[in-house]
Amino acid sequence: MGDPGRAEWFRHWFGEEYLRLYPHRDQAEAAAAVRLYLEVSGPPRGRSLDLACGEGRHLRELRRAGVDAVGLDLSLPLLRLARRSETPPFLLVRADMRRLPFRDASFSAVTSFFTSFGYFAAAEEDVEAAREIRRVLAPGGRFLLDYLNAAHVRAALVPEEMLDLDGGSVHVTRSIEGDVVVKRMRISSGEGGRPSEHVERVRLYAPEELETLLASAGLVPTDRFGDYEGAPFAPSSTRLVLAGHAE
Repeated sequence: MGDPGRAEWFRHWFGEEYLRLYPHRDQAEAAAAVRLYLEVSGPPRGRSLDLACGEGRHLRELRRAGVDAVGLDLSLPLLRLARRSETPPFLLVRADMRRLPFRDASFSAVTSFFTSFGYFAAAEEDVEAAREIRRVLAPGGRFLLDYLNAAHVRAALVPEEMLDLDGGSVHVTRSIEGDVVVKRMRISSGEGGRPSEHVERVRLYAPEELETLLASAGLVPTDRFGDYEGAPFAPSSTRLVLAGHAE
């Protein structure tokens, strides 16, 4: 598998610097995504699981809609932030989505918002994650997978740019390596400190490929959208939002 640190980049990236770099991922965006999910799938009849819940943006909107949701993430800093941000606190679990610590058929719905899929070094591990989603879903349970549009990523790729960041700067480079989009970030504080370096690696699935992967795990996609407003998916769409049910 090569360098494990490179392969499992997600174990180290999702913390304070990640939040500083993505401040535009706000509560309004989360509200739109959750609203689409509820319009398509309806309110879950039982407990729901939000995979890769991060600091709790979508959990907050699910709670406001009356959904009994559990959040799961691998990032301890983000889980701590989610717990501090809400009263009463969310029910949160720290775990890897490839090995969900729940009994079979524990949930009536599973959501995964904001491209939290496709992070693993091997495509087989994405299949493992999909199978775990199916395992913890009750038969007929609903799922939503909010993913990027691979065609849009390829067409709109910006190879290099400099961004301002709280008095410092970020040097960003992007490339396509096979079927993976790679984003490398060198973050400078502007105070003479040593820059930090991070990488994101996300596998690029075409819509049909992702739907086939899900179906092979027992997850049947029934709806495909191109944004959080529910627009039909098109090659130019920025998102690929798939909704469906467990066999």
